[in-house]
Amino acid sequence: MSSTFPPAAAVAPPRPKIAHDARAAGRDLRPLLVLPGLAVVLGLFCYPFIYGLILSFEPLEGGPFANYIAFFTNSRLYGTIGTTLWLSLPITIVNVGLALPVAYALRKPSSSQRIITTILVVPITLGTVLAAEGLLSYLSPNGWMNRALLDIGLISEPIRLLHKPAAVIISLVITGFPFAFLMMLSYVTGIDPTLARAAATLGAPPHRQFMRIYLPLLAPGIAITFALCFVQAFAVFPSAVMLGAPAGPTRVISLAAYEAAFEQYDYSLASAIAIIMGIVQLAVVGAVLGLRNFAYRGPAASGKG
Repeated sequence: MSSTFPPAAAVAPPRPKIAHDARAAGRDLRPLLVLPGLAVVLGLFCYPFIYGLILSFEPLEGGPFANYIAFFTNSRLYGTIGTTLWLSLPITIVNVGLALPVAYALRKPSSSQRIITTILVVPITLGTVLAAEGLLSYLSPNGWMNRALLDIGLISEPIRLLHKPAAVIISLVITGFPFAFLMMLSYVTGIDPTLARAAATLGAPPHRQFMRIYLPLLAPGIAITFALCFVQAFAVFPSAVMLGAPAGPTRVISLAAYEAAFEQYDYSLASAIAIIMGIVQLAVVGAVLGLRNFAYRGPAASGKG
């Protein structure tokens, strides 16, 4: 007696009605998945930027460019650009310069690599405010560092680092290095290790493998890491106020925007300063990414194409 039911393999699973109707109508609903993220970008970035840009051309007094003229004719204001660059560029170079060899040394997966990586990344969870608060006690004349050095006998009087650029630099290195390290580690581990092994079979020593293989392949990643770390350092605010001298050597541009908004209650001038701040950042980032075009841009992994 033969069965009238078709074999199980011949029975197709039912298709979702919504997807079937959309496909039947010739519409693809997958692009709609972008809408939530697009709404977040428009609401949290595009709208505030456009609003601030328009507000910067609506000064309390004068014509539409009065805020920008006031900024570039006041040495106390336009001088903050040089001060911020003087702090952020060396800090970025130090963070990327330290992160590159450490990430290269930890490129091979192992249990010790995971432990060391976890230890190095812990400071990123503290934030700039908590790190600055801790350094206030650590670097003070009666802090742990000075007391330890005095007890050992290496110094005869406390080293005064607080309220100077050195304290701000230390704080930004502590909070910025983990970010640079994570970025560089992701790029280093993405390079196929068989490239270095092939060079080793041809007699290339480790330092030449790094200079001829890893460094050219890492150049685009170094540029991206430098740009992101620079933007992070250029927006320094808590460290400059808590550890530095906000009325002198560490009067950064973000502090000038804060004073204009919340001390002078001139939100139009504060918006203009923020726009200038963004333009300077874009100029540096654009220059760095432009130099990236001269680096090697081929594949970093071997295999069949």
